[in-house]
Amino acid sequence: MRQSLLALSLSVLAAGFLAQAAEKEFEPQVGQEGKDVVWVPTPQALVDRMLDMAKVTAKDYVIDLGSGDGRTVITAAKRGARALGIEYNPDMVEVSKRNAEKEGVAGKASFVKADLFESDFSQATVITMFLLPDINLKLRPKILDLRPGTRIVSNTFTMGEWTSDETATAGEKDGCSTYCTAYLWIVPAKIEGTWQLPQGELTLRQSFQMVAGSLKSGGNSTSIANGRLRGDRLSFRAGGAEYTGRVSGGRIEGSVKSGANTTNWSAILRAANPVSSPR
Repeated sequence: MRQSLLALSLSVLAAGFLAQAAEKEFEPQVGQEGKDVVWVPTPQALVDRMLDMAKVTAKDYVIDLGSGDGRTVITAAKRGARALGIEYNPDMVEVSKRNAEKEGVAGKASFVKADLFESDFSQATVITMFLLPDINLKLRPKILDLRPGTRIVSNTFTMGEWTSDETATAGEKDGCSTYCTAYLWIVPAKIEGTWQLPQGELTLRQSFQMVAGSLKSGGNSTSIANGRLRGDRLSFRAGGAEYTGRVSGGRIEGSVKSGANTTNWSAILRAANPVSSPR
């Protein structure tokens, strides 16, 4: 009888241990395999720097591509932003949800199991990522089709010939020793084409946020210099004057400063050309 009771007790204990083992929560390991990249978490110091570069506020909708353990999404949510993490590994999604609950931001931080290349992130005002260069390049056409002014921040890896608008680093004093460089891009408006001004014609060529072209007026043609887009904000120099303007669909409106005089200017798109920069 005692042997039977002892055997039963051991069976119950064994079952309990097995149940505990089965219920043990998944713990991510640095370097674990993923669909497109291995998982290496962005140092918290760089997460903070990236969100600072993007000037994230409570008005933003932040989407993190390949969100891992959710730290970037959670940090954005702590700043009041609505934030979404897109992650292919379902175990990491659950880790992220638990972390958001622990940090008290589950109401603003959400996570989905999805493929980056099949996801819609067109509503984001800020996109963050820590992916490989070839993946960045595959995503680049989709990113360039986002609303002008959308801020893109990447840990370590660039966008090929699309040069960044800003670069920042976090140092060892900040607690960052590897993967400590962040790049910021601001999605530029598409302005390649011929624009009609009341006093002439403006021809613009575009390579990402860099702009070149010419301004024709009264039979004279002047090359533009220092042309640049920052989202939907255009600036350039032509004939000694400084032009600034805002692009909205097929119209540009702004001001031109020449010497001590400042006047308004506007242009209407007459003929759009395909953007010459690689997509």
